[in-house]
Amino acid sequence: MAPRFQDRASAGRELAGKLSAHAHDPHLLILALPRGGVPVGYEIARELRAPLDVLIVRKLGAPGSEELAMGAIASGGLRVLNKEVVSRLGISPEAIEQAAQREERELRRREIIYRGERPMPRIEGATVILADDGLATGATMRAAVRVLRLERPANIIVAVPVGAPDSLEELRAETDEVAFVDAPEPFYAIGAWYSNFIQTTDEEVRGLLADGRRLSETATRPGG
Repeated sequence: MAPRFQDRASAGRELAGKLSAHAHDPHLLILALPRGGVPVGYEIARELRAPLDVLIVRKLGAPGSEELAMGAIASGGLRVLNKEVVSRLGISPEAIEQAAQREERELRRREIIYRGERPMPRIEGATVILADDGLATGATMRAAVRVLRLERPANIIVAVPVGAPDSLEELRAETDEVAFVDAPEPFYAIGAWYSNFIQTTDEEVRGLLADGRRLSETATRPGG
């Protein structure tokens, strides 16, 4: 088994080629899942000349079974609940609120690190590309899709360089499009398909988001 990509940036450039049909959409928005999704999303945004931002998602773990998701929250105050899990375990509204408040503190901390006081971009009516560096179980991406849907985007497109075939297929039912470069079988793990899979730092995320804003501003100016 040989790595498919040199690093996240090269993977993002290759993935951008799969999304070229969206290059002229004036309502296109790239939302990357930090941290590893940001280098991928940056290359897509640069190639398609689209705005780049982050969508921070936090799972709400069920009381006593924290690995089991009873819901999720995301940037902009978005919240979605897994009603089947909540009902089956008899989770009270108070327990849900306690978990949400705890995760909202961490989410807000990360938003300050990555976005400062800038508000979330307008999502309603936008064509949103949700980018990450890979898709294993797909749990985080599914949560991102579900909370994003509450903001009524025109289209949601999931974009990853590499993903487990089953997870990619499951997301097709919840999105308008799933874009990927490779879906190897057996899948192993996301990092197995990269030569360089060093963790992306907060400083790198902030730098890429700042560069993405500058590129977007240049593209929207006359003659840009």
